[in-house]
Amino acid sequence: MADKTTTHAAEEDARNEQILIWLNGSCVPKAQAVVSVYDSGFMLGDGVWEGLRLYNGNWAFWGEHFDRLFEAAKAIDLDIGMSRDQLYSALLETQSANNMTTDAHARLMVTRGVKTRPFQHPSLSQQGPTITIIMEHSQPKIPRPIKLATVPHIRGLPMTQDPKLNSHSKLNCILACIAAEKAGADEALMLDVHGFVNTTNACNFFIVRKGAVWTSTGDYCMNGITRQKVIDVCRADGIPVFERNYSLVDTYGADEAFLTGTFGAQTPVSEIDGRQIGTAEMGPVTKRIRTLYKELIEADA
Repeated sequence: MADKTTTHAAEEDARNEQILIWLNGSCVPKAQAVVSVYDSGFMLGDGVWEGLRLYNGNWAFWGEHFDRLFEAAKAIDLDIGMSRDQLYSALLETQSANNMTTDAHARLMVTRGVKTRPFQHPSLSQQGPTITIIMEHSQPKIPRPIKLATVPHIRGLPMTQDPKLNSHSKLNCILACIAAEKAGADEALMLDVHGFVNTTNACNFFIVRKGAVWTSTGDYCMNGITRQKVIDVCRADGIPVFERNYSLVDTYGADEAFLTGTFGAQTPVSEIDGRQIGTAEMGPVTKRIRTLYKELIEADA
């Protein structure tokens, strides 16, 4: 299993054993950062979250991440109970408590809180939300390009569980990842309800064909911050970029493929369903986009 990798593979860092975690207003040691078995997040996956990345003292695009978090909370009728400024102060407090300046990743999670009885109805969550920030020293370590396998699990219609929601309910994506691993791949390539290529179980997906960048329409995928930044930098740099429906036939014939996400930024893909993509290494367009994205992060700081 030494060859195994994922889009969230990271360098081992012993400092993460001593991190402090922000939990409902206090920074506590990792071993003490626990929630009730009655918490709606643990019991039902009832909550929303955001991942943020620290580059040289700046939480990249934090405003847009907070926009998405508060929009998701409103969509599921969850009162976070804190303003944006208060939540950002909590993020900075956690950063300071852990003496982090760069190469850190934060997972900010909000659930509907502890329930009075172990049942589904949201009115049983009467104590207010549970809010936590897990912040780790985290440097991506992806030893080779990612291998993908198409799976039967799809990104569904918004009236079932809107795929744009960064919700705690990730079972569909977990099952997709399991299916991909059993097929000998690292992660899953998921289609939409019409059979068009959509996203992976953990990241948004792009291909490059004849110098042009393609990604899905966005109708059935996470409204990724990094996804949109890639589209933005392509447009600004004159790289043709299209949000469109496309098939597995288009994908297998691509010159390059890559994934986008807050943690790994842009991760190359070498193989899909046993078909080699391009040279099986990071291609020139992907390299150019990575450079443009780094410049964008520096400008954001």
